[in-house]
Amino acid sequence: MYKGFRLGKSEIWYASPIVQLLMVAMVCFLCPGMFNALTGLGAAGQVDPGAQNDANTALYSTFAVVAFFSGTVTNIFGVKPTLAFGALGYCIYSASFLSYNHNQNRGFVVFAGAFLGVCAGLLWTAQGTIMMSYPSEDKKGRYISWFWIIFNLGAVIGSLVPLAQNLEATGATAVNDGTYIGFIVLMLIGAALALLLCNARSVIRHDGSKVILMKNPSWKTEIKGLVETITLAPWVILLFPMFFASNIFYTYQLNDMNLQFNTRARTLNGLLYWTSQILGASIFGYALDMTRFRRSVRAKASLVVLFSLTFVIWGGGWAWQKHQVAREILEDEKSTHVRIDWTDGGEKYIGPMFLFMFYGFYDAAWQTCIYWYMGALSNSGRKAANLAGFYKGIQSAGAAIFWRLDGVKTPFNTIFGVTWGLLAAALLFAAPVIWLKVKDTVTAEEDLKFSDETIADVGATKEATKSAA
Repeated sequence: MYKGFRLGKSEIWYASPIVQLLMVAMVCFLCPGMFNALTGLGAAGQVDPGAQNDANTALYSTFAVVAFFSGTVTNIFGVKPTLAFGALGYCIYSASFLSYNHNQNRGFVVFAGAFLGVCAGLLWTAQGTIMMSYPSEDKKGRYISWFWIIFNLGAVIGSLVPLAQNLEATGATAVNDGTYIGFIVLMLIGAALALLLCNARSVIRHDGSKVILMKNPSWKTEIKGLVETITLAPWVILLFPMFFASNIFYTYQLNDMNLQFNTRARTLNGLLYWTSQILGASIFGYALDMTRFRRSVRAKASLVVLFSLTFVIWGGGWAWQKHQVAREILEDEKSTHVRIDWTDGGEKYIGPMFLFMFYGFYDAAWQTCIYWYMGALSNSGRKAANLAGFYKGIQSAGAAIFWRLDGVKTPFNTIFGVTWGLLAAALLFAAPVIWLKVKDTVTAEEDLKFSDETIADVGATKEATKSAA
């Protein structure tokens, strides 16, 4: 577990933060990454978005409830079993749409969505714990960036499969069975890979330090810790609107905007969207780790950039959206309306194609910054699990509401306006925390106040460093 080997100029080992992060990234590449590729097809590859809307409402409803308490589960059982169980739900979700292609059984699709919500709440909390607490303070932005790049490569590669299979689908048709079967196989591999992780207690950083946890966690101590995450730092609540808004844009972008296009253009849009996320994560992840500026300065600068992007990109989005076909026409099966195809070129396709790419870039920027903000508030694995649970739970509550708004046929323009408004308002609420509470460093002594461990248990020592090397 601790036998080192050279990778470029660095020495790494199996239980090192970077190896564990890369393994988690591969799990998410194969499970949530493929889920994103499926979602990016628009209506999960179906013509009528109704089934996916109902499934996603169920998904994010259960996700919101489970994730809020999943930090407690992760702290008790550990990241490996939590992540492995969480990965299983993605396979069942994809299988439900394969079934729907043949029997139109919406009940199975909704059940699969609800079950995936339970699983995803656990998976994303375990993932967030690893990404925020394993790296040292000077590497958190890069770790977030590396994870986001690999994770979204899953969606990019996953989008190539349906694109190749639907090149001739110039109308509005459901994708074929092979697309769903491919997703199912890849997701099963991801669930198996999660079992090869080591637990957080075994991880040793390059300086010999360990992840701060609880020595003897119990349901009582972890529920108390969940409450203390808020009561000891009540200002964390100001980040909740940013958590809430962090997934609501998927409803408009992937279901409403992308349905203006025919099947093959939708698959190409999905490919470009996730590719743009890789670019966004790369730029923001490395920028947030620029050591020439103090961490508190980087935090403030990132907030200003996010606020600017919110008005530039979404302002351009409104300039396009206000001229688009209404929902009633687009979803009318008897309508003779011809959807946008990539052969239309020029202003009709090329413009919205780049807009869709900017939306993907913006999503990665938003998510990267949120994880970095949370990681900057604490280096404790225990607190990171609770913050990640809060984040994913509140995020999913927002997503559930917006998928439901889409499910009840809310006008596209309304969904767009509410999404844009909430994103801007969320940044205003988060500003005091980012401006005043993100410090240049968090000491081990401060993090240990939230644990029963001591500095001797987790601090860097010559013996530990020698053992790790």
